[in-house]
Amino acid sequence: MTIVTQLFDAQQSDQRTAAIAAASQAIGQRELIVLPTDTVYGVGADAFSPQAVAVLLAAKGRSRQSPPPVLIANMQVLDALAADIPSTGRQLAEAFWPGALTLIFNAQPSLSWDLGETHGTVALRQPADELAQQILQNTGPLAVSSANRHGQPAATTAQQAQEALGESVAVYIHDGDRGVQQASTIVDCTVTPHRVLRAGAITIEQLRQVVADVLDINDPEPTPDAGPSEPPASEDSSSL
Repeated sequence: MTIVTQLFDAQQSDQRTAAIAAASQAIGQRELIVLPTDTVYGVGADAFSPQAVAVLLAAKGRSRQSPPPVLIANMQVLDALAADIPSTGRQLAEAFWPGALTLIFNAQPSLSWDLGETHGTVALRQPADELAQQILQNTGPLAVSSANRHGQPAATTAQQAQEALGESVAVYIHDGDRGVQQASTIVDCTVTPHRVLRAGAITIEQLRQVVADVLDINDPEPTPDAGPSEPPASEDSSSL
């Protein structure tokens, strides 16, 4: 199937509504979109379409061992996607969402999705970006990774993303430069105490103001068996 690529400048009021509609249509057709987030530009696919997620991974040149995180529009979606949410994990979400904090939870086992080798977990984030939230409200949860080929710098404009991803993406939405803010901090909430897997915009000091015993990346395990038996989802550098 031939994909006709569209580029929208959402900074222009007459293109913003059209961009959101085109993004929703593309996601419904299992195609990829590039959208702004509060960190960098991301390439997104329907999180519930294994076909679309496979296209996303192929476009980036990544394997199933690097599952993308899932962006959501609001907190209400959390319980639909994650299971056995610890109270401390919920406290972190309530404190820092929308914002640059990715939280890894056990995934709802009843969901019919395939994000890659997630080992039963899902990485979730609500971005603090108005346009991204408007798109997510129309599309539902999106599997989103940074809009670049594996090993290349993250895109800070839709034009940079288009240079990297080309015709593999159906809709590119530009809404100004991104990349001023650091990538999101990633915290694994499937282990106790929770552990930072990647440092980012939210500092360990900020996290510990909400949940005092969060472990930093290099902190030793409190007991020999405290770590997960399998690596959790989405701790790589392509997470937004």
